[in-house]
Amino acid sequence: MKNSISRQHIYLIFSSLFLLLFVLVFAFGVLIPEGKEYRIKRIDLKKTSKELYEYQNFHDETFDTLKTLQGKDRRIITAFDTTFNPERFEKQNKGYFSQLSISALDFSGLEDNFAVYEVNTTSQINSPASFYNFLDAVNKSDWIIAINFPINFKRDGELIMSSFTMKVYANNKDKNSSASLSEAK
Repeated sequence: MKNSISRQHIYLIFSSLFLLLFVLVFAFGVLIPEGKEYRIKRIDLKKTSKELYEYQNFHDETFDTLKTLQGKDRRIITAFDTTFNPERFEKQNKGYFSQLSISALDFSGLEDNFAVYEVNTTSQINSPASFYNFLDAVNKSDWIIAINFPINFKRDGELIMSSFTMKVYANNKDKNSSASLSEAK
């Protein structure tokens, strides 16, 4: 009996079996392990994308809050950067008192970002209303000033003498620039 399968068919069968075997080895050897790794990386990418989205939202909210606060508190920000001038302070507020003197106090252990001044005033008034007007003017001034208690009022005839201390908050630019230079090194 004679084989009725031709050589071309035998080559075609062997080629098909070789290709099938190659596809199976390639699928099980390369594609399936890479597919598992792909799924792991895809899940990791989704987690990272979710974290990025959350951080981006947090950044946007914080940035919006910053811009809102900068717009609302612009006067305070510029007041913080303004250098305190005691002579200008006396000139601006002398109208509230018949006599106004300001002197810097020297305390040890104070922070470098504010200065303490003692203010002595004398007024020819029957009530401390001009003092309250002075406090309103201090709130609207170009500096950030905290009036410390106690505020001492002493009556001497028609005069009411007052004495108090105040802290003037200012940004110490020399300290900040030297600190940023030392951190950069």
